[in-house]
Amino acid sequence: MPKLKTKSGVKKRFKMTATGKIKHGVAGKRHRLISHNAKYIRTNRGTTVLDACETKTIKQWAPYGLK
Repeated sequence: MPKLKTKSGVKKRFKMTATGKIKHGVAGKRHRLISHNAKYIRTNRGTTVLDACETKTIKQWAPYGLK
């Protein structure tokens, strides 16, 4: 059976933690930040962990894991 390919968008956007959870960057941080308040910018700093229902889908798209 041939090897399965990882979706290239998943490679770029997600990382896996040591316990198998999926980390991702928060959307809406690149431009037009002047129109958002300080609380919005502060809470969306860094990365967050995906929910379990979405993690299942991402793991299907990356059959051999993510670095």
